[in-house]
Amino acid sequence: MQLSFLRPLYDRPGPWCSVYMDASRDTHDSRPQVDLRWRALKGDLLEQGADQVTVEAVEEVVRRHQPMPGDYGIAVFATRGRVVLTEYLSAPPLRDLASWSALPHTMPLVAQRGEQIAWVRVLADRTGADAVAVSAGGVPRRATVQGRESWQLRRVQPGGWSQSRYQRAAMEAWHHNAGDAAAATAELADRVGADVVVVAGDIRATGMIAAQLPERWQDLLVRTDAGARNAGADDTMVDDLTVQTIAEVADQRIAAALDRFGTQEDVGAGLAAVVSALQRNQVDTMLIVDDPSADGELWVGPDPTEIATDPAQLRDMSVRDPQKVRADAALLRALVGTDAELTVLAPEEAPELTDGVGAVLRYVDASTPGRGNG
Repeated sequence: MQLSFLRPLYDRPGPWCSVYMDASRDTHDSRPQVDLRWRALKGDLLEQGADQVTVEAVEEVVRRHQPMPGDYGIAVFATRGRVVLTEYLSAPPLRDLASWSALPHTMPLVAQRGEQIAWVRVLADRTGADAVAVSAGGVPRRATVQGRESWQLRRVQPGGWSQSRYQRAAMEAWHHNAGDAAAATAELADRVGADVVVVAGDIRATGMIAAQLPERWQDLLVRTDAGARNAGADDTMVDDLTVQTIAEVADQRIAAALDRFGTQEDVGAGLAAVVSALQRNQVDTMLIVDDPSADGELWVGPDPTEIATDPAQLRDMSVRDPQKVRADAALLRALVGTDAELTVLAPEEAPELTDGVGAVLRYVDASTPGRGNG
C-alpha cells in the first residue's frame, strides 16, 4: 500500500485531532444519532486537552458532510484550527474514536483501506464501449467510446453473390470499433497504472478488444461475456467478477510481500528490528498485523527517521525533547517520510510474526541487525 495520501498530515506540526465515526444516515432518526455520536466524541477531545478552534473545525466537517445512502464512516484529521484530511470509510469504524495526540492516529484508516488496487472495467458491444477506471488512490475516471463505424453492424444473410461482401463489411466495422475501444481502454489503464483490466459484454466485441490491447496489458486482462450496455441490463455478474478479481490481485500482492519477507530469514522481524531499519531508511515495505487493541508506544523526534524504542537512543541522535507516541503512529510517519510502503495483515495471515510487525528491506549490509550483529 502506498501511503503518499497521508503526506499532508506529516508536513504540519501537531498536536492532532483524529476522529473516526459512524456517519450512516439511512434511517429516519439517523441525523439525531450522528449528532449524539459527535457530541460524545467532542467531549472526549476536550477532555484530552484539544483546543476549541480545532475541535470546531472538525465539527463543521462532521455536520456539513454530504450524506450518502447505506452504512459508512468518516475520518477527519485536524490541527491548529484547520482540517487537513477527510476520508470517507466504506464501512463504519469498529467503534467511534477521538484522539488528541502529537501525531495523527492513522492506523484505523489504512487498516480499513487495505491494499489499493488500480483497475479498469470495460463494458462493450459491437458499437462501442463504456469504461470506468479507478486509481490506487480511489480517483475514478470514465470514458464512453462510440465506434466510428456504424454501417452494417449486423452480419446479414442476403444470399446470392453479395453475401460475403456484406459480412466482410460488418466484420470490418466491428474491428474498427473494437480498436477504438481498445485504445481508450489502454489510455485509461496507463493513466491509473492499472493492476487489472476487466473486459465484459458482447463476446465477439470483447474478443476483438482483447486482441487489440497492447501487449503490456495482456497478462492483466480478465475477459467475460457477463454484462450488457443496453439500458436496464443487470450488471450484477460483472460487478461481482470485478470485485472478485480486485480481491485476488490484492491477495497476490500480500502473498508476494510475505514471500519476500520470508526470504530474508533472520533480519527485519520484530519491532526493534523494524525501528532500526527505519532509522537507516532501509525499509521497502513494512508488514503489520491489524490489531485494533494494540497500545504499544515508541519515542520520536521531529524528523520521521527519529524513532526509537527508548528516549536515550534519540538523545544520542541529538534529539533534545523526545516524545512518547503510539507505536503505529510513529511507524506510519516514518514510512511516509522514507517513501516506504505498507502491507496490513489479518492475524491469521501472519500468526508467528514477531511483535506483529516486520519489514522487507531495501538492502542488507554487515551492520543490519540480525546478521550476527544483535
